[in-house]
Amino acid sequence: MAVITISRQFGAGGKTVGKMVADRLGYTFADDGIIQMVAEAANVSPHWVESIEKEAGGKLSRVVSSMVSKRLVDRILKDERGYMDERLYLDYLVVIIAQIAEEGNAVILGRGSQYILHDHPDACHVLLINDFNNRVKFMTEHYDFSESQAAKVVNREDKRRLNLYRKIGKTDYDNPVLYHLVVNMAKMDLQTAVRLMLNLVPSK
Repeated sequence: MAVITISRQFGAGGKTVGKMVADRLGYTFADDGIIQMVAEAANVSPHWVESIEKEAGGKLSRVVSSMVSKRLVDRILKDERGYMDERLYLDYLVVIIAQIAEEGNAVILGRGSQYILHDHPDACHVLLINDFNNRVKFMTEHYDFSESQAAKVVNREDKRRLNLYRKIGKTDYDNPVLYHLVVNMAKMDLQTAVRLMLNLVPSK
């Protein structure tokens, strides 16, 4: 009943590797689907959740913890107001990620899951890194981007990631101490990275 969280520098292959690992293990891959789950729980449009997520900031430091309390779960799951704001989004996000982890057999991509599940006994945390030029190249090879478009996207996402973590009071998101495994994608191919991550699961 393990859960793997993947944090990554944009363009380091987090989504690609995450899907490969989930497929090999027969696990659920939780990425954009988390937005849909938050929207359904809150009875709002996924587009509304996406807009809230882009603006989520300082309050995340309040709700990110080792695990989520039963009181918060009960309050959130009984809320049927049908609207979403930043506070509710963050509360729902913590609850849903915690629920995914408790159900187990899941790979979770991003969204602060390495912090939310920091002390979860069955969670393995992975960080994927790569240098800028390799990340640009990855985006051109795996997505429909020209080199200049890929460079702009990687730059923009790097800044967004940095700003988000600054807002939530987390400056150590690339600290290897947070993770069971740090994978430098400049030093290995996708299949090797997947094998390393698969080796984490039997140890839990």
